[in-house]
Amino acid sequence: MTKRTVEADPYPWPYNGDLRPENTVFLVIDMQTDFCGPGGYVDKMGYDLSLTRAPIGPIQRVFAAARPLGYHIFHTREGHRPDLSDLPENKRWRSQRIGAGIGDPGPCGRILTRGEPGWDIIPELAPLPDEPVIDKPGKGSFYATDLDMLLRRRGIQNIVLAGITTDVCVHTTMREANDRGYECLLLEDCTGATDYGNYLAALKMIKMQGGVFGAVATSEAFVESIT
Repeated sequence: MTKRTVEADPYPWPYNGDLRPENTVFLVIDMQTDFCGPGGYVDKMGYDLSLTRAPIGPIQRVFAAARPLGYHIFHTREGHRPDLSDLPENKRWRSQRIGAGIGDPGPCGRILTRGEPGWDIIPELAPLPDEPVIDKPGKGSFYATDLDMLLRRRGIQNIVLAGITTDVCVHTTMREANDRGYECLLLEDCTGATDYGNYLAALKMIKMQGGVFGAVATSEAFVESIT
């Protein structure tokens, strides 16, 4: 086997040098209008959209490099059933407290509700027809979804993470994946958070204890390695 690794912190990734299109997925988390588009959930909460829109360009560059080479690409969307039967009461209560109640009407339709314009992935990062989209009701991409089954059916061992937010949905997914034995890499410029301090802290947490959840690299390093 020819070994291939990405220059990453705190170790060259993946740990075993087995980086191939067949066993690696680029997982883009929750790049939805509700999180990074005008009039969406995050915008209505009053956060700076430039922070959650910052990953768009870098993700596009990874798409341009990875798609022609046959790397797996998955997308996720957070959202709830139209009848909100899968929405915990405390989650809805917390969202209402900050003026952006999940399921309530907003400029982009009902907030974080499946089938509404705000719930869909932004046009700039639209999935191709053959790229799976995982619809999730929670922060983690493995909870109450078929993500693990899809990954194992395809023989995927390595997960390259992107999307938003670094400290919530991306981090939760990375932790879930790590516990399931997947080798994880977070591309730091392909992710963002509503608070820059939280973004930096989330990156630091990954690198502790020799890479407790995996490793961190730039999109440039990843693209350079695979091309």
